[in-house]
Amino acid sequence: MASRVVMPKLTDTMEEGILLEWKKREGDHVQAGEALAEIETDKAVMDLEAFASGILRKILVRGGETVQSGTLLAVIAEAEEDITPALTDQVTAAPSTGTKPTAAASTAPPPASPVRTEGARPIASPRAKALAAERGIDLSTIDGTGPGGRIVEVDILKAQGPAMSGLPAGTDQPLTLMRKAIARATVQSKAPVPHFYLTREIDMEAAQQFREQFKQRRQPHPSITDLLIKASAMALTKHPEINVSYLGDVIRTYGRIDIGVAVGMEDGLITPVIRDCGAKTLEAIMAESRALIERAKQKRLQPQEYTGATFSISNLGMFDVDNFIAVLIPPQAASLAVGAIREVPVVAAGSVRVGRRMQVTLSCDHRAIDGVMGAEFLKELQRILEHPQELVAPVGAP
Repeated sequence: MASRVVMPKLTDTMEEGILLEWKKREGDHVQAGEALAEIETDKAVMDLEAFASGILRKILVRGGETVQSGTLLAVIAEAEEDITPALTDQVTAAPSTGTKPTAAASTAPPPASPVRTEGARPIASPRAKALAAERGIDLSTIDGTGPGGRIVEVDILKAQGPAMSGLPAGTDQPLTLMRKAIARATVQSKAPVPHFYLTREIDMEAAQQFREQFKQRRQPHPSITDLLIKASAMALTKHPEINVSYLGDVIRTYGRIDIGVAVGMEDGLITPVIRDCGAKTLEAIMAESRALIERAKQKRLQPQEYTGATFSISNLGMFDVDNFIAVLIPPQAASLAVGAIREVPVVAAGSVRVGRRMQVTLSCDHRAIDGVMGAEFLKELQRILEHPQELVAPVGAP
């Protein structure tokens, strides 16, 4: 039976993917689980594997094209088998996923580009149709740039030129898949989720000295983010009411602390997740976070490595940012934004001295978390960071 190879939907945020290159040619024999092509999702680059064994009978999308999740990419079948039903959506599509990051030269022959039949009604989005009618534009004169040649709003605006469309002249840069995913996620969060924010200043003198002790012993020393992950996990263990999600008619309290760490990329950001942080030592967190962050920068993370966080941390201190607020990404109900460590004048016991301070801001979903709950969590986080020896106490110690 013919097997359809489709662009998978690997995460909730993935709406489209880029077929970077084919690793097989039409006519090649493939085995189930073998890599057919390399694809780029909104967060990573990975292999697309064959769901069934057979011959790669037909390739429908050329390397470099962006297509919607669920789009038919190719058909695998036996040599003499009729693949017409598979090409006409009469065969149920089987999900394909990939895990092994590799590279290979593009070998697939490009398929024919879609051509609009003369006299055929142009395909356009509802917004494009309304805008065209409003401005008296004949859709048949427009070449669509959307999927399958679909006319979209930007095509109408471009057709009028910068002066007519009200747009200043400039250079348009298409959104990357990652930037599109960020746009969707933040819009879905910021508007419907009632955010509130709590800011606290933490004395980081002892934490900096704690890190210096590792350096003096010529041991791998924890980054500030490593300390924040461990301290947050300890504070969440004491205040599990922060490690929650609002799910409409219930508030789910998670039994495990999975902390996501925002990592900046050239075209956006990704949040690799350190699992079960409450049960990990600082040393284990250091090793795991370094490995995940390195692979995140190479776009080699798998979906299960950057989804499902119950709490997240975004640290912009290394960019000399004093403070900022983080947008919550559901279903998380809390996220910590971290600024730079500053040398500032500190007044204590009637005298002024130089101290090292860091501001942190907790974003909270008010449907699940109240102000006092968030404040108590921050107070505990501050206490731990100002007594950093607790970070290396045995896991589970009081």
